[in-house]
Amino acid sequence: MQLEKKISIITINWNNADGLRKTLESVASQLTTACEFVVIDGASTDGSVALIEAHQKSIDQRRSVPKEGIYADMNKGIALATGEYCLFLNSGDWLQEGGLARALAQCTGEDVIYFDSGLSYDGIETDTYCYPAKLTMRNFYHGTIGHQTTLIKRELFTRFGLYNDGNRIHSDYEFWLKAIIVGNCTCNYVNQTITWYDMSGRSSKPNEETAREVADIQARYLPERVLADYEHWYKREKEMQVMDWYRQRSYLYQPLVLVYKVVKNLKKILGIG
Repeated sequence: MQLEKKISIITINWNNADGLRKTLESVASQLTTACEFVVIDGASTDGSVALIEAHQKSIDQRRSVPKEGIYADMNKGIALATGEYCLFLNSGDWLQEGGLARALAQCTGEDVIYFDSGLSYDGIETDTYCYPAKLTMRNFYHGTIGHQTTLIKRELFTRFGLYNDGNRIHSDYEFWLKAIIVGNCTCNYVNQTITWYDMSGRSSKPNEETAREVADIQARYLPERVLADYEHWYKREKEMQVMDWYRQRSYLYQPLVLVYKVVKNLKKILGIG
C-alpha cells in the first residue's frame, strides 16, 4: 500500500525561467518519497516550459495552461495535490539546504506549521525575519506570516475554501484570517528557516493598492468598531515605542516631555483635538 505523501510542494510560474530554474533545482535535490512536487505554469513563452520538461523526473504533476492569476493558479495546484500538507514555493523562491528535511521533521499534526522567513534580495541570501510564537489578530493587523515558509494542511482548503482569486496579492492573508483568526485552527511555530523568499516579488512591495486590498479583506471579517480599536491601539503602541526610545536617552526625554505638555495645553486652549 502506498503511503500518503506528507508534503505537496506547489510551484506556480509565469515567464520567470531564471527564478524557476533556481526553485526546481532546490526541490529536485531534496525530494524524498514523503513528498510530491506540483508545478503550474501559465503557458510561459520564455523557455520555462522546456525547463519544466527537463526536470520532469522530479515533478509528479505539471500543467502549462494560460494563467488566470496568482491564486487561481495556486488553486489548480491544490486540486492536483495529494499530500497531508501544502507548501507554496513560487518560482524565484527556493528551499534552503536541508530545508525540506526540517519541514518534514515538524509535520506533527497541527493545521498550520509556520517557520521564519529567509529573505533574498537580487538572489543574495541576506536576512531572516522571525515571527511571533503565538498568533492573534494583533499580529495580523499590520503583519502576516510567510506564505512560502508555512505548511498548510490540505484539508483546510476543504474546510475554509480555496484561495479567493478575486484578490490580486493578498489571498493568503485572507486565508489566515479565515482559518487562524475566525476558524481558530491549530498552529505551531518553528524558530527555524526552510526557504529563501525572493523579495523582488509583487507582494513584497507594499503600496496604496495592496494596503486597500488588506483593508477590504479585514472589513469582510471584522466589524468596523473592532478595526477602529485595533487602529487606535496600533498608533498608541507606535507612540510608546518612540517614547521608550527617548526615555532611554534622558538628555532628550525631559525636553520632549516639556514640549509635549506645551503642545497639549495649547490644543486645549485653542480647542483642537
